[in-house]
Amino acid sequence: MSDPAPPPLRKIIHIDMDAFFASVEQRDFPELRGKPVAVGGSAARGVVAAASYEARVFGVRSAMPSVTAARLCPGLIFVRHRFDVYKEVSQQIRAIFHDYTPLVEPLSLDEAYLDVTDHLEGRTATQIARDIRARIREVTGLTASAGVSYNKFLAKLASDQNKPDGLCVITPDRGPDFVLSLPVGKFHGIGPATAAKMQAMGIATGADLHAQDLDFLMRRFGKSGRYYWNISRGIDHRRVSPDRIRKSVGAENTYSADLLTLDEAFEALSPLAAKVWGAVARHELRGRTVTLKVKFSDFRQITRARSLGHAVGSEPELLAIARDLATGVLPDPRGARLLGITLSGFDHEDPDPAQLSLFD
Repeated sequence: MSDPAPPPLRKIIHIDMDAFFASVEQRDFPELRGKPVAVGGSAARGVVAAASYEARVFGVRSAMPSVTAARLCPGLIFVRHRFDVYKEVSQQIRAIFHDYTPLVEPLSLDEAYLDVTDHLEGRTATQIARDIRARIREVTGLTASAGVSYNKFLAKLASDQNKPDGLCVITPDRGPDFVLSLPVGKFHGIGPATAAKMQAMGIATGADLHAQDLDFLMRRFGKSGRYYWNISRGIDHRRVSPDRIRKSVGAENTYSADLLTLDEAFEALSPLAAKVWGAVARHELRGRTVTLKVKFSDFRQITRARSLGHAVGSEPELLAIARDLATGVLPDPRGARLLGITLSGFDHEDPDPAQLSLFD
């Protein structure tokens, strides 16, 4: 039996806000404009949540320890995050998206896929992308970059090409060749660990990945091997899913002073459990797996998890499980600089998982 015919090509737009959190801060506080800004953390502790383009010139990136960022960019200005503001702006942007198509798949507060195939109304997808970017600037005062292509993988790759405030279109005749010259580390779905594993195998570019046969990739990477084989050829059959189902809800905090005792950790876990439980209650979710995350003062990180035979039934139960997990790893002479709680194992399945993260 022959393989089923692939689905028809779609017209996909990927919108990615430019340095979103940092750009909102520079918009709202003129004294920050044109200066290197890091959202989150401080010069001494914490983790950078976002960096302005002026900071990125020095190598500052999101998820980087603040102390490293401050060393790379001595004039870096740290500002506390305002997630309520970022969420409000994100909702304004999503409202714009829905003026063009109901098929909107948010990936986070600052990026989304749009399928406009059946909603062109006499326009091209490229014209719609230009219009959306102009309206975002008009409504929010912020800039966005856009990628337009015939599938999600290439649309996301395209949106990275001309940042900030750029637009890139990858047509069906260009797609396969476009992929060949790029480093595999730039491919959505290939993270740093997988990219390093591929590098060790001599797979550094899309062309190198394209040269591997499907059986080899599936032996080395399991079911992900088929995805890697496809994307090296510019193939991606995933649909834009406007109703992505959440797979986990997590909250974490980096502390101004290391937590050295179990009592300190117990106290710190209480507001995290409250945040997680508040989120799952709002979304009417119930999960069976509790995961504790601990990052020590030397930046080494561990996780411990417990899965129940039933859904966690209350905030006190969630907190009790997290505290019990903590007793297995704390206290530690290094001290804990970060704690996190995640609830997962919800009663649904979704092939494209999403995670809601709440940061202090």
